[in-house]
Amino acid sequence: MNDAAALCLIAGMPSPEQVRALEGAMLDAPQVDLQTQQLIHGGVSVRTVFIPAGIVVTGALTNLDNICIVCGDITATTDAGPERLTGFNVIPAGKGFKRAVYAHTDTFWTTLHRTDKTDQQGVEDEMTSEAAMLQTRRPGITFAPVELVGG
Repeated sequence: MNDAAALCLIAGMPSPEQVRALEGAMLDAPQVDLQTQQLIHGGVSVRTVFIPAGIVVTGALTNLDNICIVCGDITATTDAGPERLTGFNVIPAGKGFKRAVYAHTDTFWTTLHRTDKTDQQGVEDEMTSEAAMLQTRRPGITFAPVELVGG
């Protein structure tokens, strides 16, 4: 998908239903391994995904307010509407949103939220009612090969 087409997908502030429609269209294509890393420590859940350049990703509907740390170059639906985030950004993310993003370059997206849970499945269930759609819950996904920027 080229930059212009991807940006059209997230040109406005889509509703969760609109993001689900985009997600449904993308589920038939081979998936990209987001190399999810997860950590629970000191009452904080930290979840980081790697989004390769040229990839559109939809997120899970969030049940909790959280903080996102983004490093790269990505256009994302934020609480304030669509924004292009370049470099290093720390942004608030309110509960009730389902995001769509397009990575212009390889990007890391980290989400943090407070939790009393101590197991990852419990944290995922607390974080979203769409936990079954997370890559960590879908074994056997066929991942598409991705050519990384710069090699």
